[in-house]
Amino acid sequence: MRIYYALLRRSYSPYTRLKLPNMKNKECLVKTSAESNVAEKSCFHSDTVTDSVVLSAYTTSSKRIARNTLMLYFRQILIMLVSLYTVRVILHTLGAEDYGIYNVVAGVVVLFSFVNNAMATGTQRFLNFELGRKNAEAAKKVYSISLLIHTGISVVFIILAETAGLWFVSSKLNIPAVRRDAAVWVYQFTVLTTVVNIFRVPYHAVIIAYEKMSFFAKISILEAFLKLGIVFLLTVSHSDKLISYSLLLCGVSFIILIVYKIYCNKHFEIAHFAVPKEKGVAGELVSFSGWSLLGAVANVSNSQGTNIVLNMFTNVTVNAAMGIANQVNSAVYSFVVNFQTAFNPQIVKSYAAGEREKFNSFVFRTSKISFLLLWMIVLPLSLNLEGILTVWLKNVPVYSMGFVQLILIYSLIDALNGSLWVAVQARGKIKTYQIIVSILIFANLPASIIAFRFGASTYSILIIRIFLAVIVTIFRILYLKKNMSFKAFSFLRDVIFRCVCIALLSFFIVRVCVSGLDGPSYFFISCLLSVVFCGVFSFFIGLKKEERKVVLRFLKTKLGRKR
Repeated sequence: MRIYYALLRRSYSPYTRLKLPNMKNKECLVKTSAESNVAEKSCFHSDTVTDSVVLSAYTTSSKRIARNTLMLYFRQILIMLVSLYTVRVILHTLGAEDYGIYNVVAGVVVLFSFVNNAMATGTQRFLNFELGRKNAEAAKKVYSISLLIHTGISVVFIILAETAGLWFVSSKLNIPAVRRDAAVWVYQFTVLTTVVNIFRVPYHAVIIAYEKMSFFAKISILEAFLKLGIVFLLTVSHSDKLISYSLLLCGVSFIILIVYKIYCNKHFEIAHFAVPKEKGVAGELVSFSGWSLLGAVANVSNSQGTNIVLNMFTNVTVNAAMGIANQVNSAVYSFVVNFQTAFNPQIVKSYAAGEREKFNSFVFRTSKISFLLLWMIVLPLSLNLEGILTVWLKNVPVYSMGFVQLILIYSLIDALNGSLWVAVQARGKIKTYQIIVSILIFANLPASIIAFRFGASTYSILIIRIFLAVIVTIFRILYLKKNMSFKAFSFLRDVIFRCVCIALLSFFIVRVCVSGLDGPSYFFISCLLSVVFCGVFSFFIGLKKEERKVVLRFLKTKLGRKR
């Protein structure tokens, strides 16, 4: 991560001098205020800026990003270990049937929370944007308005969930008759959990906008250990374990909401509700979120709708397999999410501040590093997947291995897209973009239903999702090229082409090297070679010439200090 920080600092140096319109011989240099820890612009008369001043201009911002990313990685390692153990015990305690019931019922609830997903995206974007403009008053209005809107969302959600959702769970889902009552209880507790999480969104957005990743990491770790405590309670519980599991999860969500509220009210001036007097900010937020709603509906349908479609054409055991695949993917992909969480506020803030070169640099490097970080985990995992699932779960549900492999391929494509959709959101004009992308993403459901009716394989539901993800990636690149002067060819050459080459070369070389091995030696050597070849190819293929020089210079400096 320190090496990546060095690359960021090197990439900024040509871009620190920002000419101001109608102000001859005047330039702006970004510096950091010690009191607010928010970047400010300081203008001065000069024709040249020394390299030392240029580098120091972004030092604080880059260090903050590196520190936040490291903190989030530490958080995720702990959470992943706890989560993997939790899933193993939960699957063993509940059984494949009850675990599948929980996944499909929870999927129905999530389907009705699409409005909240859209508002969460809008709230985060506007808070990042206003703080990037250093407009605390506007940020406070965004916070207050978002609280009001999320209250309304919770009411609408409850109405939908207790009418259409409850009817669907009671009469349409393929659930064994003996467990229908339990499924309804699970549904009700999951609805309540979702309402609690809806109210958490504004507080979460404030914490991320201020880049307080240390607190975010600590509260996430607390939540993970509370869920681990649920596992131990279930092992000694004599009541219905499926119902108890849902009830206890609801209790954990409520505790985390209280902690979020106390922290935000204490540390952030903007996190105090005030009745908004102006409707302008509300209109912009609702308009942006309204179009984001299309994407939220499509994404929820794409992820949770998959469980429902599988349940309609198969059974709850297949839902359990998909649940396992989603758990593995969530644990692995969360490393990329953490990396992007540290950078997303900076992408939006740099765009809001008019720093276009810095903005583009963030987008390119975030996509590339996201893919490479994920691939370094996916490669050894894919080579040892069968053994890992067996050791982890003991009794592996049918289709689990195939689902995991396919969903990891989808996530690799999605990793390249993370910074692209954040870049589009930074611009704010998302109507056309959301309509087209939402149609492409949502197409997965009807296409899968048609495929199943014609007797397609169970795996086809994820194969179709992968194909559509490729189409969405192409569209996003072309959209950015047309509307934001995005260098599409450079992105294809410097990011996608390099990443694909690294993935293919490392996979085939490691596969050949370990082809004659078996047992523990296969596992350890394949993991070691995966890390080595991913690292080597990332250095020689993933980095450009000037970036390699920065890394070598950084390593020489560090080695020289140790001597």
